[in-house]
Amino acid sequence: MKNIPQAEANRLLAMRKMPVDNRQYRYPLAGRRLNVPLKSLDKKEDFMLDITRSKIVIAKGSLQNRARQTTLLARLDFGGQPHRNPDDEEIPSPHLHLYREGYGDKWAFPIDSEVFPNINSAGDALQDFARYCNINPAPRIAFDLFTWS
Repeated sequence: MKNIPQAEANRLLAMRKMPVDNRQYRYPLAGRRLNVPLKSLDKKEDFMLDITRSKIVIAKGSLQNRARQTTLLARLDFGGQPHRNPDDEEIPSPHLHLYREGYGDKWAFPIDSEVFPNINSAGDALQDFARYCNINPAPRIAFDLFTWS
């Protein structure tokens, strides 16, 4: 993971992003991952939306937004274990990891229920995460019977 200045990470997270095309993706099955390429409006910055599902626990997974291939800007972890921050504070799941200069994605924060009001729905969590990361329009994702809701 590349270390970038905090101001740059904040700018990239706030920047409007959009899918590179209008295709419809399938929400990944258990144990799988989906990577959706994104671009800034001016097409100068590349981003990625990653959706990862646990193989065993259906409602466990993560949504993450990366910039410049390897710089994680934000990651929403749900259905898993608590996270221990570098200061030894334990943050329960679900939680939100945000880039912090010098630490990368090592810091997690409790989710704000006003920002993520329905974390127990895959579709709602994805829409809320896209809004949080300023992915607009959100990618078109098809859900199936095996998607937790």
